[in-house]
Amino acid sequence: MPPLPVPVPSPARRRVATSLLIPALVLLSAAASPAAAPAGGPARRPNIVFLFSDDHAYQAIGAYGDPRRLVETPQIDRLAKKGMRFDRCLVTNSICGPSRACVLTGKYSHANGFYNNTNSRFDGSQVTFPKLLQRAGYQTAIFGKWHLVSEPTGFDAWEVLPGQGVYYNPPMIKDGRRVKHQGYVTDIITDLSLDWLARRDRSRPFLLMCQHKAPHREWEPAPRHLGHDGDRAYPPPQTLFDDYAGRGPAEHRQDMTIARTMTARDLKLTPPPELDADQRKAWDAYYEPRNEAFRRAAPQGEDLVRWKYNRYLHDYLGCIKGVDEGVGRLLDYLDREGLADNTIVVYASDQGFYLGEHGWFDKRWIFEESLRTPLLVRWPGVTRPGAVNADIVSNIDFAPTLLEAAGVPVPGEIQGRSLAPLLRGDTPADWRKSFYYHYYEFPAVHDVRRHYGVVTDRYKLVHFYGSDVDSWELFDRREDPLELRDVFKDARYAQARKELEAELTRLRSELHVTPEDPPETMLPAAGR
Repeated sequence: MPPLPVPVPSPARRRVATSLLIPALVLLSAAASPAAAPAGGPARRPNIVFLFSDDHAYQAIGAYGDPRRLVETPQIDRLAKKGMRFDRCLVTNSICGPSRACVLTGKYSHANGFYNNTNSRFDGSQVTFPKLLQRAGYQTAIFGKWHLVSEPTGFDAWEVLPGQGVYYNPPMIKDGRRVKHQGYVTDIITDLSLDWLARRDRSRPFLLMCQHKAPHREWEPAPRHLGHDGDRAYPPPQTLFDDYAGRGPAEHRQDMTIARTMTARDLKLTPPPELDADQRKAWDAYYEPRNEAFRRAAPQGEDLVRWKYNRYLHDYLGCIKGVDEGVGRLLDYLDREGLADNTIVVYASDQGFYLGEHGWFDKRWIFEESLRTPLLVRWPGVTRPGAVNADIVSNIDFAPTLLEAAGVPVPGEIQGRSLAPLLRGDTPADWRKSFYYHYYEFPAVHDVRRHYGVVTDRYKLVHFYGSDVDSWELFDRREDPLELRDVFKDARYAQARKELEAELTRLRSELHVTPEDPPETMLPAAGR
């Protein structure tokens, strides 16, 4: 099937299409916002704490109820108990840097210019929601993972990891200069966030973005969490030994399997080089006896895959234990300081992650475990405690939501839509029923082919494209929730396919997606 035609709208039509994406209520001025002052009184704008982790699968949050019951996250779960859990928060481009750019701008990768982790560089001169909050009187700070190459803009204070960062004794960049820390990265990021809160100007509202490296590859837990699971044998997902039958060349040609892709460093058969003497002693005390037992047993075939799966989950979930503790420390601070009742707290990740489903780790795909990210929002006085939302929402919706909550007008260029009505328990009649996804990073690590597609509650239509692949696939999640069977050529789905093709064309036109790939001139050379 050839690529769908993409009409190029005129400037006037572009303005109209963009305006249709933004509900009228988020264009109201601060004076008309629910966050604005009551008559005769000063404004009491909410503080905002944005907690962001890297590659945190929704399956690894207790509140999401994965049947494997992989890990307890009592602190993150506090947000679900006192706020809203979103069950269909979808990312526009499932990879670290691009997702962060979407969060900051409220725009898709093709609109904000950051397409991939390989050679994109974030244009810090463009409008972001922290800049708009800063101009509106908020004090703003970001600590932790940045991963956008250029330096942060729109923040009164910042200290970020260079590139991906490391887990142990990480170097960081503070207001443009390099500094070195001793300790574990999740604890350090939490400490920096708490220190800033303690020193902030208490006369003004604040935005704090606390962005963890964990649980990103190579999944290195803190020393205190090395024995967190008591050598548990984790229940495998149904698709751990998926052979990708019934699907196209893209699924067969990827390189992100637990079976063949994981390295000795991933599996802790070699230690991280950043460890100091005390850390190395604790590391070896835990891993070496277990590694020696592994070498003696020398498992093969499926037994070897099971061993890798269990080692992977031990390490990955150990990292999450540290994140959960950090979230608890920040929530406790808000409680102690009397800030909780006037602070919006958001917990999310830059995308989903595979925990053995389809035999995979990592992300990138339009498929469910990668596409869907956790999102928990506590907004006291607005959101009903324990609420659950099943609407299709996205990481491009974070910016307009927080702007509206702060009483700041939302620019028309933002492609997301405020979640404020959903958080109040009222889904607008015109809320999105379909969603556009586009992944660009190939050739690159894991060999996941470029693809774009449309997602609805039931279906996914996806086009894989490039020099070695040009294939369309269709999945019916109601009949095939594990996404194991491509029905694109099945005559029974002819009408559904026709409707999805039309919807994909509509979305690409409305979002102004013209080329399938950015021209080289749009991708400044930059490091990872």
